[in-house]
Amino acid sequence: MKATKKKAVAVLSTLALVTGLLAGCGSDESQAAEGGVQNVSIAIAQVGDVPSKGNEVQQKIEAYTNTKLDIQWIPASAYNDKINVMIASSDMPKIVKVQYNPTVTSAMRNDVFWEVGPLLKDYKNLSAQNERFFDNIKVEGKIYGVPVFSDIARATVIYRKDWFEKLNLKVPATPDEWYETIKTLATSDPDGDGQDNTFGLMLFKKYNEDQYSFTTRLGVSFGAPNKWKVEDDGSFTPEFMTPEYMQVLDLLKRLYDEKLLNQDFAVFDSTEAEKKYDSGVVGIRVGVAQNGKSQQERLSKNNPDGVVDIAGLLGANGDRVAGQTGNSGILAFPKSTVKSEEELKNLLSFLDKLMDPEMATLLMRGMEDKHYTKVGEDQVEMSDFDAFQREVKPYRDNLPYVEGYNVPRLKDTELGEKGTALAKELAEHAVPNPALTLYSPTYGDRGADLDQVIADAQTKYIMGKIDQSGWEKEIENWGNAGGNKIREEYAEDYKKQAQ
Repeated sequence: MKATKKKAVAVLSTLALVTGLLAGCGSDESQAAEGGVQNVSIAIAQVGDVPSKGNEVQQKIEAYTNTKLDIQWIPASAYNDKINVMIASSDMPKIVKVQYNPTVTSAMRNDVFWEVGPLLKDYKNLSAQNERFFDNIKVEGKIYGVPVFSDIARATVIYRKDWFEKLNLKVPATPDEWYETIKTLATSDPDGDGQDNTFGLMLFKKYNEDQYSFTTRLGVSFGAPNKWKVEDDGSFTPEFMTPEYMQVLDLLKRLYDEKLLNQDFAVFDSTEAEKKYDSGVVGIRVGVAQNGKSQQERLSKNNPDGVVDIAGLLGANGDRVAGQTGNSGILAFPKSTVKSEEELKNLLSFLDKLMDPEMATLLMRGMEDKHYTKVGEDQVEMSDFDAFQREVKPYRDNLPYVEGYNVPRLKDTELGEKGTALAKELAEHAVPNPALTLYSPTYGDRGADLDQVIADAQTKYIMGKIDQSGWEKEIENWGNAGGNKIREEYAEDYKKQAQ
């Protein structure tokens, strides 16, 4: 009850912050523009600076799709709170980018958004995508929006190849190999400056949260489940109650005890960690496959001789990588604003057109002779990547696209092409989260608080503030506070969906 009250207060507080944002989302938007042009209002996340009004990228999108776009760019730091207020007020644009979280899935269950699953077959580009993308956003077996597609799996070891060769190291796969590799990188002066100033690995706060969790990714490679395990009897066990996941915590505890891990990791910000990697004092990290290229580019500015390479985080047998949701959000259609199925179909047609070759090329490569140039019949190379990041990326990151679909091949650096290919390879070995689309009322009400209990307990265990018995007590507290009820509800819904 207390948690519910806290959430109510938080929503009311947020409401005051977004009154101005909601202005203009009203019913007048449902009117079509003159000349058959479709008005499309949309709320999406701000990526970098807000694009200037009347910019050339948006003009091209509007011209090709025969639309007039009214985009609300919402800062990422406040995004979910503002979307929650929009949902609570039933005052939304025609398309709103939402995340798959308890607030949103509850709204979907309660008929706030249009179901689109039965209609998708009529749209050539949307229906051509892998069914897993859509399976991962289902609520009680129904699809309530279009995913902003992203890779199904991309957990990768990004490492200093020059240091590994110098120290005769290989990419680690087992807990012991991870320990020895990190220790060697930290203690063997791989940069050759005679100082004790290198790290094997750096962690930052939120290292164990969400689908990008370092502990989940490493745990899956050690044989742990992806968030949840379905036992033979149909019961559910959280990852942190498995011995394989415990190997990750014991590894990090050992590294912390021996001062081979940054001692301030619990309060260390991710932006500061990035600076350390970019400056060339850290040897290994776990990240996204495509980030190897950008890591190399940033490192080269500070250390021209530094060499980065990547390898899939696939474990000792080379066949296990943590699967992700396959989306960076869902484009949903509120019934309060989209008044008819005909209007819904027009909006789906708009999104489908964005995946036509002309629009796919614009979103993924930019404009010819400005952002990219042709280097072959079906190959291009970026000519002004910085301009692409400023002018195109804000649209690309919020709208549907799939790399390799309806778009010319990108001539890239060797590492860039390796990252793109590796992401596709990893999808074949993805270990899914079996609870991803299951319904637990308790998790919807108290899940975030319970997740934080376990996240904090992990940090305390790694830092030696609690021992094994203290860790087990924290798990017991989690279970008594609602964790056991979540396990029961997941098992019940899993059984129901399997029938």
